[in-house]
Parts: sequence; C-alpha cells; structure tokens
Amino acid sequence: MRRWNVNVLNSTAEREDPNIDWVRVEDWVRRHLLGAFGDCSRELQEPMRVEQFTGGHSNLTYLIRFGTCHVVLRKAPPGPLPHAAHDMARECRWLAALNPVFPLAPRPYLLCEDPDVAGSAFFIMERRHGIVVRADEPAQLYGDEMLRRRVGEAVVDTLARLHSIDISDAALSSLGKPTGFVGRQLRGWSERWERFKTFDVPELDAIARWLTAHQPVDTTVPGIVHGDFKLDNLMLDAEHLDCVVAVFDWEMSALGDPLVDLGMLLAYWVPSAPPEHRDALTTVTDRRGWPTREQIIERYANQSSRRLDALLFFEIFAFFKIAVVLQQIYYRFVHGEANDPRFAALSRRVTYLARSAVRLIEVA
Repeated sequence: MRRWNVNVLNSTAEREDPNIDWVRVEDWVRRHLLGAFGDCSRELQEPMRVEQFTGGHSNLTYLIRFGTCHVVLRKAPPGPLPHAAHDMARECRWLAALNPVFPLAPRPYLLCEDPDVAGSAFFIMERRHGIVVRADEPAQLYGDEMLRRRVGEAVVDTLARLHSIDISDAALSSLGKPTGFVGRQLRGWSERWERFKTFDVPELDAIARWLTAHQPVDTTVPGIVHGDFKLDNLMLDAEHLDCVVAVFDWEMSALGDPLVDLGMLLAYWVPSAPPEHRDALTTVTDRRGWPTREQIIERYANQSSRRLDALLFFEIFAFFKIAVVLQQIYYRFVHGEANDPRFAALSRRVTYLARSAVRLIEVA
C-alpha cells in the first residue's frame, strides 16, 4: 500500500485505521467533490490535510481540508464488525432525508461504497463549527450554574423538536418500519449480548429477562429515533453555548418509539462509571446547575405531547444497550481486532452499567 505523503494532523494515532490508503482517498475525493460541493475548484488544487476527531469509541471521523474547503469523512472502524453495525451507507441515506426537515443533522455530500478506496464504505458530509462537551466542560461553563441549566434545557428541547417531526413524508417513511420496533430492538441487542459475551454478568442477564417481561405495548405514535442521543453527540455554538448547532452520529437512527432517545439521554446524564474511572464517556452533568433527571423528564413532558408511562422500561433498556455496545468494543479488543488501550477497562463499565440498571429497577 502506498504511503500518504500529505501532512497528517492526528493526535490519536492508535484510533486511525491503518488500512486507509490516503493517496487513493485523496484522488477519489478530488474527483467527486467538485460537483457535490459547489465552486471549490481553486481550493481543490491545495494539498489535502487530514485531522482525526478525537473522543469516539466507535466509528472514525476525519476532518478533510483543501485550503479553505473543509469537509468531514466518516467511516467504520477497522477489523471484523457485528452484522448490520457501522453501516455508513445507511447513515448517509438517513442524513440526506433528515437534513431538509431537521437542519441540525449535517448535510451529506458524497457516499463511496467501493471498499478498494478506503478499506470500507465512507461518506463525506458538511463540517459544522462549535463545541462538543465530552469529559470536561468548556471554560464558559465553569461555575456558571445558570448557563449549565440553559444548555441542559436546550438539549432536551432539541430532542423534543426531533420527535415532533411528521414522519409521513415520503423520504422519511421509506427509511424504516416502526411497527414492532421495540420488540426488534430488544431481540437484537439481547442476541448481541449473547454473541459478544466474554465474561459473566448475571445482572445483565437479569435485565434482559426483565425487559422481555415488561416490554410495552406498541401503541405510541412513532417518530424519528436518533438511537444514541447524548450530550457529546451534540455540538453547541461557541459564542452561545445554550444554542445547539448540530446533532451527530446517526448510525443507529430508526423510526419507532421516541422514548428510546429519552431513556438514552437519562442513562448518559448520570454517572455511568465508577467515580475513579473518568474518560471520554464520563458525564459532566452531575455538577451543580445541570438539570436533574426529574427536571429533564418534566421539561420533555412540557415540550412534547407524548405519554411517559413506559419511561422506566426505556431507561433500563438504555443501560442495557449501552452496556452491550461497550461489550462489543471490549470483545474486539480481547480478540485483537481493535487496538486501543482505552478499551481495556470497558469490562468494568459494562458491569457498572448493569448494576446501575438493577438499582433503578429496585427503587422504582
């Protein structure tokens, strides 16, 4: 494979896909970007530069620069992957349908399904500018309890806005089948847990049984489900942090019961790891000023007309799903398919999430 001789700005080399032939990617992007991105012919004469966005544990996301022309490349991680996971073509189609009705979803420009170009399918989308809150807060939020509260409310309002979209539009309705959505989700994630289990977690097995026994009746009005709605999948305006400018990572989006997203937001809002274990997955929302779980639920109820009777089920399901996602990553690490030292501690996170869900059931 030829080595790429263009300047690489990558602060997380262990997360880079070693199978990417950047010379070939550069050639493909140059040839296809002109027609998709308007008049950028002069910029495309500049050397291509690449910087990898940090913080993620799943798909790989790169900033591609040709002079002042900036776009984002998104692709699956290297190595064997679970069936139907990391489907870049599906995510690109979702973004194309979502962007006109929900502009916070970035606009996709190009899709490449030829594995010879970058080792697997990838797509090119627009770049958004702002701040993503991950393991720590930006300086503007330090000690500002009122601003923390407003940012939290903006997150909830964004979720309610997404769930208010009418999915009868042809472009959206063709993306999935909402009938039976919860049952399919539960079966699918339970099967993944059994397939990728590397150690026994009795609490997670018990949660799977509880979810099966308490599955709600499929009667709610379906809507767009993001599938992984959390604070660090949102981008905030750098000057006005209480304004959301983008929602990222639509890989698990679907049509179904939107309470899946509210449950996911609540599960990520509380500490999901032991106090001594802080990393890119660790929340900052346990600090003073951020809305409490009860305030999030109240805000969503006021912004949405949806009934929340089954919310406990979706909170428990969120803990289960997050645990299984992390277990999939840990499985790939154990079997030498993912080389990232951060993954070594994920087994503790899986156990902690399972025990957190059990405690939530016990106090309900």
